[in-house]
Amino acid sequence: MPSEGQPYADGRQPDQDRLPVADRLDDDHFPAYTMGRAAELVGATPAFLRALGEARLITPTRSEGGHRRYSRHQLRLAARARELVDQGTPVDAACRIISLEDQLEQAERANEELRRRDVGAVRGHR
Repeated sequence: MPSEGQPYADGRQPDQDRLPVADRLDDDHFPAYTMGRAAELVGATPAFLRALGEARLITPTRSEGGHRRYSRHQLRLAARARELVDQGTPVDAACRIISLEDQLEQAERANEELRRRDVGAVRGHR
């Protein structure tokens, strides 16, 4: 996750100054959680979250003071990694599995969109 002022992973720019706080909290990629709270919510240790960062599964935003901040999206990825690690999967392998799951999900969404377009194009030519 990029730091403040940098685009989100999907390329959007954070509009911190223009959005009310409530709207930012609804943003799945808004870095709202401190490391301690994130670890508590995931049921892991701060060291586990740092290991996920080292494996490049998640990259927390840094506050002005240099503290890590996590988004809900990152917490979901961390929770999935914890599930896999709890089942005996090494951290690096768990991160790779999650990355591949994410790529598969994106490909399935793209395929579904193409199917919808094809159906619409066929219906439009009749």
